[in-house]
Amino acid sequence: MAESAQPRLAAHPGGSSRSTVLTSYDPRTGEAVGTYPVLGASELHRTARAARAAEKWWAELGFGGRKRWLLDWKRDIARRADELVELLCAETGKPEADAAIEVALAVENLDWAARNAARALRRRKLGSTWLARNQHAAVGQLPLGTVGVIGPWNNPVFTPMASIAYAMAAGNAVVFKPHELTTGVGVWLAETWSALAPNQPVLQVVTGDSGTVAALCRAKLDKIAYAGSETGAREVISLCAPAMTPVVVERGGKGAMVVHVDAKLDEAAEAAVFGAMANAGQNAHGVQRAYVADSVYDAFLDLVADQARRLRPGADKRASYGPMVLESQIEVVRKQVRDALGRGGRAVVGGLESIRDPYIEPIVLADVPEESLAVTGEAFGPVLVVNRVADMDDAAKRINTAGNGVAVSVFTRDVHGVELFAEQLRVGVVTINSSTAHLAIPALPIGGVGEYGHGHSHGDQGLREFSRTLAVARKRYRAATNLATFERHPRQLRLAKAMFRLRHGRAI
Repeated sequence: MAESAQPRLAAHPGGSSRSTVLTSYDPRTGEAVGTYPVLGASELHRTARAARAAEKWWAELGFGGRKRWLLDWKRDIARRADELVELLCAETGKPEADAAIEVALAVENLDWAARNAARALRRRKLGSTWLARNQHAAVGQLPLGTVGVIGPWNNPVFTPMASIAYAMAAGNAVVFKPHELTTGVGVWLAETWSALAPNQPVLQVVTGDSGTVAALCRAKLDKIAYAGSETGAREVISLCAPAMTPVVVERGGKGAMVVHVDAKLDEAAEAAVFGAMANAGQNAHGVQRAYVADSVYDAFLDLVADQARRLRPGADKRASYGPMVLESQIEVVRKQVRDALGRGGRAVVGGLESIRDPYIEPIVLADVPEESLAVTGEAFGPVLVVNRVADMDDAAKRINTAGNGVAVSVFTRDVHGVELFAEQLRVGVVTINSSTAHLAIPALPIGGVGEYGHGHSHGDQGLREFSRTLAVARKRYRAATNLATFERHPRQLRLAKAMFRLRHGRAI
């Protein structure tokens, strides 16, 4: 996949028939964290076959049975969270606090999905019309079968759990392919499930590189959930197309912030810096650019610059954030910053000299042209663009023109009027007076617009994403006026016409 770094492969020891293995490394030190087999089409075929066998047992448990299993799994993950945090730190270089928060968010989503699947997906009665009063109508959701999940490298526990937990709660078996840079956390999750249910492979992990991803897409599963770059998303969709396997996509990239004239500037600046710099800026739904009302622009920019200068990347516990996980992304950031400065933008904090592999110190750019790559490109790095706007309409126009329809944060004291402004934005999520806090609300659906709008994660919509609709209509009694027959009496048709005119022909 184009999103991936260069595959880290080595000769497999011991003369095994498998020719290569995959090694994950700590980006802070370059030390090996773990070694895993690179699986191909034949291994994927066996894994899919095992999932098909397990999916029937899992679906037949019903919502109550699956809830009990998933909550047991949740408790086991929570009790062993320190192990997962340590592994997450090793594979991504995140500070311990950031890794702990990511694990906590993932567990919260697992808990919510387990407890809410029955309410969101169970069969419910529907209303009828006078033409079919003798019919009982109901609709419910059934499992798809087996779902493939392709995880990203930036939040390798929280992001895929938004698919894994919801797919399993909906009654599906899951085959999980973690990113090659963060394979260990995926293996850890699958092993905790296997320890709980060793004879029921409802959740399995497949390890490897882009070839493994391709094999998963060609395995004719019932749905694929992908999180990652635009290029990777297009490749996954293309690979799934021959078998017409549906795909739900969470594309990478960050959103925007709007700072109105009446905003609390200190709070807005704090949220902008955190949204742009947390996890070295490698967070989808973070803040890529801030559009600030002209009258408060200079004051806001000063506050942002002051906070950004206090941050320090590193490998120690006191570091604000860790290294870049994906090596190739460092060059992407360099290219975007160089382009922004070349087009007339100015560096307020840092600049090209801030990029010191594998770390990037905070960079704040101002007055960056909207056609710059720093605005239009997928930004995954600790870079914040701060541009001035004439008013809220100007901000909305710029946001919609740039695209990246993921999330927008709006800072204003007019919390009621801002909802009308939110409807002007072509984005999936709008937050008011906060930046990334909405990710801690499992009930809140997350999805994009346009190229970012391939399905949802989280919430009821996330559960329905991994289910199919079954509508059932049942005849309760013989209708007095039965038009669904060639034996209908002319008198019945006259009666039906009269009822139709009475119901729909009168002025309201």
